[in-house]
Amino acid sequence: MELDKCLERLYKGELLPEVTIRALCFKLREMLVKESNVIHISTPVTVVGDMHGQFHDMLEIFQIGGPLPDTNYLFLGDYVDRGLYSVETIMLLIVLKLRYPSRIHLLRGNHESRQITQSYGFYTECLNKYGGGSKVWNYLTDLFDYLVLCCIIDDEIFCVHGGLSPNVQTIDQIKIIDRFREIPHDGAMADLVWSDPEENNLTQALENRDTFFTDSSQHFQVSPRGAGYTFGRSVVEKFLYSNDMARIYRAHQLCNEGYQIYFDGLVTTVWSAPNYCYRCGNKASILELYSKDNFYFNVFTEAPENKELNNNVTSNSVTNKVISEYFEDEQVEGSSIESDVFSDAYQAKYASTRKVEYFL
Repeated sequence: MELDKCLERLYKGELLPEVTIRALCFKLREMLVKESNVIHISTPVTVVGDMHGQFHDMLEIFQIGGPLPDTNYLFLGDYVDRGLYSVETIMLLIVLKLRYPSRIHLLRGNHESRQITQSYGFYTECLNKYGGGSKVWNYLTDLFDYLVLCCIIDDEIFCVHGGLSPNVQTIDQIKIIDRFREIPHDGAMADLVWSDPEENNLTQALENRDTFFTDSSQHFQVSPRGAGYTFGRSVVEKFLYSNDMARIYRAHQLCNEGYQIYFDGLVTTVWSAPNYCYRCGNKASILELYSKDNFYFNVFTEAPENKELNNNVTSNSVTNKVISEYFEDEQVEGSSIESDVFSDAYQAKYASTRKVEYFL
């Protein structure tokens, strides 16, 4: 099928045939393998945070931010899991990337992973939509291995899904990471997609000296997510100074107002999935960068098409119970609710439930 015909179907929310998905993934892998771990782009560009399978909200983004190819887009990762339409979401982005390669760029998030997608919904969704013998999940997770890790805008703005790493002091060190593989449990690649900024990092570190790192790792702490680190202002300032960067844009954490600013603007989180998990009631945003110093947070709420769906989802007593218990384990600070904070015991407790009911 031609790309324009694929787009016509995908914009309607229709699924593509399995054989077409295989061909599209192969073509995009051919394109991405030529790209560096760190890509360079220029403004104007619109930055999009986590989408998590909320397909109708992504269509809303193209309405308020402008359609491709009229608008340049940088997506910061986490396209799948938790939402009901991860297949539709990632496939539309794949075809848009093939159709307009210089107009849209896709970074890898921590959910673009075989291990994570088997627990948080994408694997089950692929089986439900393409049958038990479907290879769609394999085609797409193999493609995830080729997604780039970071982006630099106007030679001054560093963009990544998660955050910084004690194993990375310079951007050149990111460029030599072997990214063509499953996200490892630890190391620089894992940190880039899992880590989070923490305003009170230094204070907490001094109170818990067992997890306080020294030397090049100063002010990094082991993350409560079980992967990556939390990091404070001094880490950010050192990284920006060493690499001649001005600030960092990232995603990875739900923000009630759609975005959250850390360290007086040195780090900003962009979150683009409104009413996350069909019950959070949070706003979402896209960051419209007109130049390196001229930008606008375009804040929006859920797409109208989602409201009836959301009512149906949250009326399911089993699903609602799992969601409620999930948020009891969330750590809430200010306007941010950290996602993906699951202990090993918690994951074991709900592993079988999530594979059947827990699509969040």
